[in-house]
Amino acid sequence: MSAPLKVCIVGSGNWGSAVAKIIGNNVKSLKKFASTVNMWVFEEQVDGRKLTEIINSDHENVKYLPGHKLPENVVAVPNLSDAVQGADLLVFVIPHQFIHKICDEIKGKVAQEALGITLIKGIDEGPEGLKLISDIIREKMGIDISVLMGANIANEVAAEKFCETTIGSKNLEHGLLFKELLQTPNFRITVVDDADTVELCGALKNIVAVAAGFCDGLSCGDNTKAAVIRLGLMEMIAFAKIFCKGPVSTATFLESCGVADLVTTCYGGRNRKVSEAFVKTGKSIEELEQEMLNGQKLQGPQTSAEVYRILQQRGLIEKFPLFTAVYQICYEGKPVKEVISCLQSHPEHI
Repeated sequence: MSAPLKVCIVGSGNWGSAVAKIIGNNVKSLKKFASTVNMWVFEEQVDGRKLTEIINSDHENVKYLPGHKLPENVVAVPNLSDAVQGADLLVFVIPHQFIHKICDEIKGKVAQEALGITLIKGIDEGPEGLKLISDIIREKMGIDISVLMGANIANEVAAEKFCETTIGSKNLEHGLLFKELLQTPNFRITVVDDADTVELCGALKNIVAVAAGFCDGLSCGDNTKAAVIRLGLMEMIAFAKIFCKGPVSTATFLESCGVADLVTTCYGGRNRKVSEAFVKTGKSIEELEQEMLNGQKLQGPQTSAEVYRILQQRGLIEKFPLFTAVYQICYEGKPVKEVISCLQSHPEHI
C-alpha cells in the first residue's frame, strides 16, 4: 500500500460517528493518510431530510451523535460499494448482527492488501462453536483484521474526555498503523498481540452489564454490583481460556478492553440502562430497545444467547452460572431474582 492511505468507516451510529470525528481530525495533519474519509451511512429520513445530506451539509449526525460536529472532510456515502471503493483501511463499526450481510456486499470490492479494524462488540456461532467477528471478516474478505476494544462510551469520546483503549493485532505493525490513525492526547491506545482475548472481552462484558442492570433494577446496591463485576470477570477469563485458539494472557484483562471496559459498561452504557428498565417496567427487551435507544441496537442479551448455545454445545452451562442466568432471564422467562441466586451459589473457582 502506498501513501496516502484511503480510510473508510463502515458504519455511522453513535460509536461510528465518534470515531469518525477522531479520524477526520487526525488525517488532516498526517501525510500518511488521505485527507478525505468516507463514512458509509445507512440511509434514513430525519425530519424529512436524508441523513447523509444532513451529515454532509451540517456536519453533524443529528440522529446518533447529536451535539457534536464532525470534521468537514468526513463524507457520508449511502451506497456501501461506493463508500469502500479504493479503500486501504477499513474501520468496521456496525451492530454485530449485520456483519455477514455487509461483508457479502463488499467482498471482492476491496483490495487484498487492504487492512481492517473491527470495533464491533459481539460474537457469532460457527460449526465448531465460537466465531469471532474478526474471523468472519477475515474469512469473507481475505484481509487482515485488528480489533479495538476499551472503556469508550461514545458520547464521552466525542466530547474529548480522556480515556484509554486497546488495539489487539496479530501483526503488531498493523496494530501500530491503526494506533497512528486513531490515537489522540485524550484517546490513548495500547497495542497488544492477544487479539482474540481483546475481542472476546468486548463481547462478553455486555452480558455482565445486563446482570449489573438487573441488580440496579432490584435496588441491590454497589456491593452486589461489585460481586457481579468480579464473578463476571472470572467467567470472561474462563471462557477465553476454553475458546480462544491461541494462548490467553491474563494481563490482557488488566488492559482497557478488560476490567476498565467492564466497569464502565456496568455503571454506564446502554445494556445496563435497558436491563434496569426491564426489571422496573416489566416490558420486553425488544420493546425497550425501540423505546430507549433511538434506533441503536442492544448487544448484551443477543450475545448471551450466542454464548449460551456455544456453552450448551460443549456441555459447559453449569460452569458459567452468571452468563446462563442472564440468558434465561432475557429469553426463558426466569425471574430476575435468579441473578442473585446465581451469585449466592457461584463456585469460588471456575
